[in-house]
Order: sequence, then structure tokens, then C-alpha cells
Amino acid sequence: VYGQEAKDSDLAKQAQNPIANLISLPLQNNTNFGIGPDDETQNILNIQPVWPFSIGEVWILITRTILPVVSQPNVLTGGEGRINGLGDTTFTGFFSPKDSPKLTWGVGPVFLMPTATDDTLGSDKWGAGASVVLLAMPGKWVVGSLFSNVWSFAGSGDQDVNLFTWQYFINYNMANQWYLTSAPIITANWEADSGNRWTVPFGGGVGKIFRIGKQPINGQVSAYYNVEKPDSGADWQLRVQLQFLFPKK
Repeated sequence: VYGQEAKDSDLAKQAQNPIANLISLPLQNNTNFGIGPDDETQNILNIQPVWPFSIGEVWILITRTILPVVSQPNVLTGGEGRINGLGDTTFTGFFSPKDSPKLTWGVGPVFLMPTATDDTLGSDKWGAGASVVLLAMPGKWVVGSLFSNVWSFAGSGDQDVNLFTWQYFINYNMANQWYLTSAPIITANWEADSGNRWTVPFGGGVGKIFRIGKQPINGQVSAYYNVEKPDSGADWQLRVQLQFLFPKK
């Protein structure tokens, strides 16, 4: 049992590392509350498989695809009522050195693909940009930041895309594979006017590594309040995540 607990404790740190050499399938559900004058609700389920590839002796390429399944409220669909469907897909590839004991880092391209099934669920634009991640894992902590910016370069949508994303993450691992977490996603839409540019959430939650049979799963629940938001932005967000982990045998 002790050996299994040690493995699961190591898995917790790997699951909290966005560029770990670990195949995983996170299903992250974000429910945004308090949108518009009628306090409407938006729901986004991000299906985001992570698949690493070894490149020679020195490098590893970690690929992350985010496919959002969106339920858009009336206030964000121009009065067309609630619309459900797929949003735009984001693909990121991080090149990271295999051996970086104290400070782990990765850098690479990010691509935006117009896969939305309705105009109100995406930008109808192709985009590209760059992303970088830095993190350290001292003791029971996993701390770091992920930055990216995407610019549109083609497509028939009316609005250009110029989107900055910063996600810092702070995790503290406790006994029995429980951990505390804070991982808000801060965004800036550079195409918007200055008063509607930033979304800045603040909050946190709790997570645990557990197993169903032999399948390890990283479960997590957290809540974030938007201290800064656009006029059409949500007041707060509830995030529930199940991340299926596939460690090497």
C-alpha cells in the first residue's frame, strides 16, 4: 500500500505540471454565473487531451488540445436564445528539456482553429501565437505560470483575435493525495476597449488523486470571483475537473 501511495503522491505532482511526461485526459467544466442584467449562466466543458512525444535524448514535445463544448446564454447570442455546440479548438505544443531539475520550462507555438458549430460560439478565425510555461516543484509545492498570446491571420469572422492568457498555478500537496490549488485564468482581449479588456479571477479549491479500479484520476473543484471583468463578463466561476491519468508502466 505504501508503494501505491508513494506512486499516487508523485502522480499528483505530475498532474499539476502542464508539461509533465504524462498522457492524460482532463475534462474541465467551467460554469460562469452572473452574466448580463438577467444573471445568465454560461457553461464550457473543455476536453483537453495531453500527449507527450520524446524527441531524441534531450527534448520532449508536450501537445495539448482544448476542444470546448459551449452552452451560450441569450445575452451572448444577440438575443437568439441559448445556443449549444462546439467552440473553437486551441492546440499548443510545448518543447521542454527532459532534464531540468530545479526550474522546468517549455515553449512553443499555439494555434487557433475555427471549429465552432455556430457563429456565436467562436470567432470564425484562424489564429497562431506563442506560449511559454515555467514551474518549480519545491517540497510539497507545485508553482508556476503559463503565458500565451494568439493573433488571428485568416478567416471570415468580423472581429480580429488578439488574446493574451496568463494562468498562474499554486498547488500544495497534503496527506492521502489531497491538495490545495489556485489556478485562475487571466485574459486580456486587446481588441476590446480598455474598460472591457481584462478578466481577472481570484480564488481556489481542493483536489485529490483517487482510483476507480486501477485507473488513477485527478479530481478537483474550485471557485473563482472575477475582480475585473468586461461588461458582458461573469461575476464568478465554478470549475469541476476530472483528469484521467495514464502513467507509463
